[in-house]
Amino acid sequence: MAHRTKTCRPELHLILEYDKPTLTMRVSDLEPMSALAPDQIKLELIGLSKSYGGKTAVNCPYLPVGKGEFLTLLGPSGSGKTTLLTMIAGFVDPDTGEIVLEGVDIAKKAPEKRNFGMMFQGYALFPHMTVAENVAFPLVVRHLPRSEIDRRVRKALAQVKLENFGERLPKQLSGGQQQRVALARATVFDPELLLLDEPLSALDRKLRGEMQAEIKHAHAALGKTFIYVTHDQDEALTLSDRIVILRDGDIVQIGSPTDLYERPISRFVASFLGQSNFLSGLAESSDGKHILYDVGGTKFVHCGPLARNSCQATLSLRPEKLTIHADKNALSASNKVRGVITERFYLGSNIVYLVDSRELGPVTVSRPAWGIQFNDTINQDVWLAWEPDATVSVTND
Repeated sequence: MAHRTKTCRPELHLILEYDKPTLTMRVSDLEPMSALAPDQIKLELIGLSKSYGGKTAVNCPYLPVGKGEFLTLLGPSGSGKTTLLTMIAGFVDPDTGEIVLEGVDIAKKAPEKRNFGMMFQGYALFPHMTVAENVAFPLVVRHLPRSEIDRRVRKALAQVKLENFGERLPKQLSGGQQQRVALARATVFDPELLLLDEPLSALDRKLRGEMQAEIKHAHAALGKTFIYVTHDQDEALTLSDRIVILRDGDIVQIGSPTDLYERPISRFVASFLGQSNFLSGLAESSDGKHILYDVGGTKFVHCGPLARNSCQATLSLRPEKLTIHADKNALSASNKVRGVITERFYLGSNIVYLVDSRELGPVTVSRPAWGIQFNDTINQDVWLAWEPDATVSVTND
């Protein structure tokens, strides 16, 4: 039998004890995983694990989900995000652990008894039913009165701007419209929370942007907890209150989009969530706030601590935090290095440069297209510069 003990927050310490496997952790070491007060929590995943053929698919010691929160599970293929979602939904039984909904463990409860809304990649609409009948289906199986069904269907279709499409069949709708019907159907019965498994991956870029806005609007209007699965980093940054990054079944970092983008803890997180350059060198001295480090024989300054107590420094430097110019004196940042432009990509709003530097090797730089004030041609000698607080110390994990 699973056993767990918790002391009161904010000094939350969580000890999980199972016969197989034994899991011990301090939640306070994984902030902001446990940054929710007890009365803010809608769902808790405690000691949740799943393996297939001896390979761990999910290992989730502890994950709280807030009331009304938009939480995104983000990771590459095979990271465990869909397995974790399907365990929450009840479609997959966990090997160990609890799924606690407002204080009640529902891990053994059948999917249809959990009252969760679901949105899938493939819409899953009934082709022989009209739009209104598709949206009404969850209410019909719950045996609501016809007048109540009609009222809720009208309201749900109005929320997704399809109030005049009720009599159409799914095949008469665009992909984006079908996805709106799926959203209306998933929310029409007032679910406890909404689970979304890569619902926008089949749409083109323009429609994805439109549907992101629709989902964001629905989340704000309904006030429900949304748990969203995606491998699209931009989508996660756009939609989420918090993001859970998974790798090989493990949770590697949790935080707001700003937290994760600006303060990644590892090389994996920095490279998976956006682009990053990595500077590897030796830390030589520190005044408690600034660290002097050596890369390729050149000294640079980093503002902040190192990820680990070591003389080896690995720093993440986002491409947009670098400035570039042919004239060294035109750059004010304290860290400067020389290079040569080897590639130039015009992307409309910005220009991406690949610069070869003797000290740093290949460096990616991204600048607003309207702000370039020098002859930025390939083979042009340039200077790169960045401020000491532009870098973030990361582990090599």
